[in-house]
Amino acid sequence: MIVRFGFVAMSMLLQNASPSKTMTYTNFAKLADREAALRKLERIAEENLRNTLRLLRHCFAHDIMVYRFSSKLIPLVTHDDLKEWSPWDVLGQPLADLGAFVRSKQMRVSFHPDHFCVFSTPRPEVLVKSCDDLTYHLRILEAMGLDETAKCNIHIGGAYGDKPASAERFVRQFGDLPVRFRSRITLENDDKTFTARETLNSAEEVGTPMVLDLHHHAVNDGGETASSLYSELWPRILRTWDIPPKGNTDVQAKESPERQTAADTAGQAVPRTAAVAASPAEADASAADDGSGRRGMEAGAAGSCGSGAEAGAALPAKLPPKLHVSSPKSEKDPRGHADYVEVEPLLRFLRETEGSVDRLDCMIEAKQKDAALFKLMDDFRSLEAAGEGVRIIDGASIEVL
Repeated sequence: MIVRFGFVAMSMLLQNASPSKTMTYTNFAKLADREAALRKLERIAEENLRNTLRLLRHCFAHDIMVYRFSSKLIPLVTHDDLKEWSPWDVLGQPLADLGAFVRSKQMRVSFHPDHFCVFSTPRPEVLVKSCDDLTYHLRILEAMGLDETAKCNIHIGGAYGDKPASAERFVRQFGDLPVRFRSRITLENDDKTFTARETLNSAEEVGTPMVLDLHHHAVNDGGETASSLYSELWPRILRTWDIPPKGNTDVQAKESPERQTAADTAGQAVPRTAAVAASPAEADASAADDGSGRRGMEAGAAGSCGSGAEAGAALPAKLPPKLHVSSPKSEKDPRGHADYVEVEPLLRFLRETEGSVDRLDCMIEAKQKDAALFKLMDDFRSLEAAGEGVRIIDGASIEVL
């Protein structure tokens, strides 16, 4: 089993490379010239996108082919008082440059929208905001010219005093989204409310791949045994990566974005915000070129894997399942994320699941970001030297033997 590792957003090693510089709305509102204030937001966003390209190059230089974008690339773009602001034309080229790099290097990229993106909510106005937030992430991916293998990972949301009812509401409200949205989503178990089994049940019902978070499962296992995790849940999780999304098949790909008030959405499963205009880069996506005179490889498309299993960098035609890995910060704060990842629990899981799938991608959610990835790879090198059934493929990939 080939296992690739990635990290989230920030680098602890690159200097002055934050992809999430921002401006608070309070400071924005203090600027007397609104147009000048909007141009300042656009300059911040341009810097974030330039830094993201630096981060992608840093990743590729170290064989890291799995990366999660910051959700704060464009500051304040979803704020209610900035509805008229459309930065997409100004940011079209740097976004297209990011997408071209991802495609040419066949990297796997993703987003993790913030905690307020909740489709289990009973409140229509929160559902509107959830759709707004998902729209924002979708438009970025489309402006990059990336296909549906570039995913947004979300949680089911809150229980709101009745977990079964909330799960049913999630299935209904999420299922009513256009397939253009749902085909971009993965669903992850959380650390307090919805267990791996409960999340899996919902993922199967809506036809969405499930990301298993090992840390979340450790602190919110719902009484699951190790045996049931490996023998029942894990095979079912793998199958979620094989099924198409279910529910509404109306793509609505060319409708203009339109916001609604909470009153407008009362009694509706999904607001019209779900219908999003084509991104600025969508119309001329064919112009994205990898330098060879042909269109760059779509993310996730089948491409040359070099020497087959040795080419841990190449993305196969079918997306590998994904894990999230991190370690508890302390005994007093078991849900918090530590600076680094403990290798033993991860290796135990990989050994138990070896043979169930050819390839697996692991997103490291440790506080030390890429430094945590490099330390984990050092730990695996030690295990390889000790004959522990691990083989190092490159700077960010291993094979479990």
